[in-house]
Amino acid sequence: MNVLTDNFRTYARGFLGTVELTVYASVLALVLGFLMASFRVAPVGSLRILGTAWVTVLRNTPLTLLFFAVLLGLPRFGLVLPFQVFAVLALGCYTSAFICEALRAGINTVPKGQGEAARSLGMTFGQTLSLVILPQAFRSVIPPIGSTLIALAKNSAIAGAFSVTELLGTYKTLSELGYNIVWTFVWIAVGYLVITLAISALFNVLERRWGVAR
Repeated sequence: MNVLTDNFRTYARGFLGTVELTVYASVLALVLGFLMASFRVAPVGSLRILGTAWVTVLRNTPLTLLFFAVLLGLPRFGLVLPFQVFAVLALGCYTSAFICEALRAGINTVPKGQGEAARSLGMTFGQTLSLVILPQAFRSVIPPIGSTLIALAKNSAIAGAFSVTELLGTYKTLSELGYNIVWTFVWIAVGYLVITLAISALFNVLERRWGVAR
């Protein structure tokens, strides 16, 4: 316990850093994921191409490479932001591709008659998607979206290699101070467990309330 008690502030800073990264990147991933899923089923060909390209590129790009591209590449084009913001962009964009595919799979489970009925009533594509299709699709994709955001929380550990304060990076400080590396990682693992269990509990509540009965 002395590893934790003697360095509680260090662990707390890392833990809060990981929580912040997870929350901000999750919001960005959900917004972009919903947007790209809408593009992928849009009647406009150029939007479908954009959505497909977004998903194809990001799903097949290693996350570490994306971190390098964002944190080291964007400043070369004059975009200088705090490293934490760059990390949120990398995590959010990467995860949005998986959110998009999960949501698109949910959209495909909605009977085509639902959309046809909405269009027969004079509803536009945007109204049909937002008021009829997406609410039904979301109910069936709550579990996979939850799993994707749990993966995001664990992927945030990569940010520590780019000078971003997060939980895994605390091992460097404690190792330099001579603390037992095994117990250092044990408490880091406990921190990640708390975060992932909290996300899992949240989505279990959402699934019980709005999920499709199986």
